[in-house]
Amino acid sequence: MQKILVTGGLGFIGSNLIKQLLEKNFYVINVDKVSYASNFYNTKEYISNKKYKFFKLDIQNKKKLERILFKFKPIGIFNLAAETHVDRSIDDPKNFISSNILGVYSLLEAFKSYYKKNKKVKLIHISTDEVYGDVLAGRSKESDAYIPSSPYSASKAASDHLVYSYVRTYKIPAIITNCSNNYGPRQHGEKLIPKIIYNILNNKPLPIYGKGKNSREWIYVDDHCDALIKIFRKGKIGNFYNIGSNINLNNISIVKKLLKIAKKHIKLGNKVKIKFIPDRPGHDFRYAINSNKIKKEIGWKSKTNLNVGLKKTLIWYKDNKSYFSKLNKKDIVKRLGKL
Repeated sequence: MQKILVTGGLGFIGSNLIKQLLEKNFYVINVDKVSYASNFYNTKEYISNKKYKFFKLDIQNKKKLERILFKFKPIGIFNLAAETHVDRSIDDPKNFISSNILGVYSLLEAFKSYYKKNKKVKLIHISTDEVYGDVLAGRSKESDAYIPSSPYSASKAASDHLVYSYVRTYKIPAIITNCSNNYGPRQHGEKLIPKIIYNILNNKPLPIYGKGKNSREWIYVDDHCDALIKIFRKGKIGNFYNIGSNINLNNISIVKKLLKIAKKHIKLGNKVKIKFIPDRPGHDFRYAINSNKIKKEIGWKSKTNLNVGLKKTLIWYKDNKSYFSKLNKKDIVKRLGKL
């Protein structure tokens, strides 16, 4: 049975990716350091699956990571271990430098050692469209310059460059992906869509930065995971691949859509109203990426209609309210990134 190692598999995208990998009959090794954003609720469906193994481990621990690699001999590694919340990076950049740069360095060193003995392996490094910075017009291509705006996106940009440098210098088989804003089941409540859903379910105001005009490209997490697996199978070593839906919507429109969907499934409380709050520092106005390369080379495109995806997401949180109980309430409701 072919084995895959996923770092950060207790998180949002990682746990959804593991679900798809298990469905495709891979044996999955999940390595996660168990931070505030990790949630064992995300993996409860397959915790007893004989094709699933979990290790509590920070990827900065190179020696233990190497031992796991040489013991299980995976044919692929998907690196999703990262600090990802922009507001937190504004408050405390150190954790982002540590996890997203030093952690990736450690992973690359372990992978380099493992690759010398196991040539049939690939590393897929998962990054973000935020590395391109503000895109006021058009869509970012893989060849565009990185102009990150926050400590978070800067740390991800650095990790992407580090991975590519190991491809060029040490000839490791790695691919870098840059995806747009994900949404869907199992996402931490600090992010916009699950936070809005949490507040709807708990009769709280719906906070939106500034005037809610900031635009993002939204992709359903299952579509992203499908793209990652296809890139693992068909992607070219040393290449970058943008993964997006081509669907851009500003924050106020997303919240209004969620309210419209929620009204059909639950009774809204009297406090469930949009509340504009002061914008965060350095808030990029628009992200948008060009996904033509993955469509042409891999034959992939996103499938999930935004309204359908938002409905699935809201219903999942409605039916899994105990998900939020596994998180620290302050991590969901507290305002961060104010300076």
